[in-house]
Amino acid sequence: MPVFELRRLRLLHELALRGTLAAVAEALSYSPSTISQQLAQLEKEAGVALLAPEGRRVRLTEHGRVLAAHAARALDLDEQARGELESLHPGLAPVRVAVMQTAALAIVPAALGILGERAPRLRVELVELAPEVGLFELTARGVDLVIAEQYPGHTRAHADGLERETLGTDPIRLAVASGDSARSLEDLRDRAWVMEPGGTASRLWAVQQCRAAGFEPDVRYELADLSAHARLVAAGQAVAVLPDLLWEGTSPAVSLLDFPGRPAREIFTAQRTASRGRAGILEVRRALRDAFPAAGRVTAGPAP
Repeated sequence: MPVFELRRLRLLHELALRGTLAAVAEALSYSPSTISQQLAQLEKEAGVALLAPEGRRVRLTEHGRVLAAHAARALDLDEQARGELESLHPGLAPVRVAVMQTAALAIVPAALGILGERAPRLRVELVELAPEVGLFELTARGVDLVIAEQYPGHTRAHADGLERETLGTDPIRLAVASGDSARSLEDLRDRAWVMEPGGTASRLWAVQQCRAAGFEPDVRYELADLSAHARLVAAGQAVAVLPDLLWEGTSPAVSLLDFPGRPAREIFTAQRTASRGRAGILEVRRALRDAFPAAGRVTAGPAP
């Protein structure tokens, strides 16, 4: 009986996660034809049909779904073995980290400085991704570690095979232009708002706060870049809900108002359970923990 190649099993696993050959090809930097050829070879090795046409796409057959589940377990075992070897080897494998924008601004620079002293040979690679995307890429093995967020009252699905660790909390406040007369959320019902794209945790939370205050926000500007939010607010063109980490190392050019109860989002890291033995990932997580308390906090208050 032929032995399955782990490389081909990963392609099947990726297809099960991403849904299309084009998405797998883009994620792994292969051509779609290469993906198709490798999966065709995997079918020969399996001796059964793993894929079936569905319009212009393909779907996994029942056999394909079974083998994809085994592929996920095989990839976990491979990662566990590599982690054990790494713990015995003086060198450290690179760690690829998905970070959200505020973490890249406020936590990562200090963490990299700590790592430069503790583990100077460790290579850390960063990619900025929204938390939702970062957590998906973690499951898909596109990254090794994620810095993500969870808003109060909103829980994220706990995917099997992932481990979370809280770094700390980050206050969330209303941002208005300096000199604005607003004193509370209720005062902003008729304003233009800037928010993150639909489907993000921050957008869902902000909209819910407005609805609880009795109005539907006029989301006139939809931008992923929180620095752009701050600039629109400072220019008096919008109001926003922004986290304190955005202001780390700077003085806000806006006025910040507290929500009732002073809510805060949770900042956490996540990694695959199968990678818990990787020394490099453990070093990065430890540095992030130590860097987080150094993140500054701003004083909220009404506009002068």
